Amino acid sequence: MSVTVLVGNPRPGSRTATAALAAARHVASALGLPGDPDLVDLAALAPSLLLPGPPPEVAEALERVTGAELLVVASPTYKATYTGLLKVFLDLLPGGALSGVTALPLLVMGSPAHTLAVEVHLRPLLVELGAHVPSPGLAVLQDTVPRDGASGPDLDAVLAPWAERVAPQIRSPRRSRAAV
Repeated sequence: MSVTVLVGNPRPGSRTATAALAAARHVASALGLPGDPDLVDLAALAPSLLLPGPPPEVAEALERVTGAELLVVASPTYKATYTGLLKVFLDLLPGGALSGVTALPLLVMGSPAHTLAVEVHLRPLLVELGAHVPSPGLAVLQDTVPRDGASGPDLDAVLAPWAERVAPQIRSPRRSRAAV
């Protein structure tokens, strides 16, 4: 099973990327999957996302995302939802483009007041694109994510139980791409 991480933070090397990669590794471990996830960091693509075409680097990122079997979609919480950068990228996909993909939504937030944003805003976007989205999505407080790019004990304490909870839903049969 291929695991891809899509990060919609405009800052390269963000805590969002750290949390998303750690989440993907925890889920992969719970599923017994080897290797590291593929990372699509939109910070590097931001200048090209609104160019006509799309440009080759954006087309290649879209292909990697739609070709994933398991996709962790992560964003910092901006104005109680996900970033415009993530929305612009996902808007380049046609309806149903994520059918057959299991997508795990993840938001990194500064306040627990935004915890529901992952279920209320990001999940419906992924479902609209045809993804199978196990429950629950993941809301991570930014204070639990180390700034140095490594996973830490606070983050692991959040990720481990979540990964164990969603892993059985990932193992269940998914819709095939041809069925949608």
